[in-house]
Amino acid sequence: MVSAALELAGFFLGLLGLLGSLVSTVLPYWENTAHVGSNIVTASGTVKGLWMECVTQSTGAFQCETFNSILALSSDLQASRALMVVSLVLSTLGLAIAVLGMQCTVCLEESAEVKKRVAGVAGCFFLAAGFMTLVPVSWTTNKVIQNFYNPNLPATLKFDLGDCLYLGIISALLSIMGGVMLSASFCEGQEGGGGPGRWHGGGYPYPAGGLPATRNTTNLQMGGMNVNSRGQTLVPTGNGSLGTVHGKPVAAGYDVTGYV
Repeated sequence: MVSAALELAGFFLGLLGLLGSLVSTVLPYWENTAHVGSNIVTASGTVKGLWMECVTQSTGAFQCETFNSILALSSDLQASRALMVVSLVLSTLGLAIAVLGMQCTVCLEESAEVKKRVAGVAGCFFLAAGFMTLVPVSWTTNKVIQNFYNPNLPATLKFDLGDCLYLGIISALLSIMGGVMLSASFCEGQEGGGGPGRWHGGGYPYPAGGLPATRNTTNLQMGGMNVNSRGQTLVPTGNGSLGTVHGKPVAAGYDVTGYV
């Protein structure tokens, strides 16, 4: 069975991934002004994010302005917004579901199989959230690098990679790692094994308490003898009654399973 420590590690990695993705989504440090060319670096600079653009004045003042019109934004920025928001929602759902499915919690204790599957579902949510965070971060990183090395683009329009891009990549990897650890519960559910109610050694399944407490004692008529299901043979005696012979039932050179 997947250890509780592994599930806890996956839970906390997913939590760290959620916090990192939240910070990356809110803060505007996705693109920083690149000071390139022969000009001396000035004190002012511009940073851009998913929701706002901020400017640092030469006096040290920091002023931000949100993007007012959604329709005026580029398609890649709109897609990045949507993916990051969906990633946050999936991570939050994954945390809530993981609390129900982890072994260290008291929820769903009546069914170990259901508990494992719930933990695996939480891992799938973390995996999806990690990939959704990785897509817009990688997309923006590729765009910034291409624009930086574009010779036809003026130096004033070139940007460097912001801190939120690095944080987004790390957060996505943490969410994916946490999802893999929690999803290991699905792999364990496919293994045969020593849990209660499972089939043991290819035999018939019995409940956790072992063999059934009672058995039917249906009698089988074979020749001139009665054989019950407990392996006892009832044979006629001299006084007209039936006697019991313990052991394997035998009749006319044959037993119940075949030749003697």
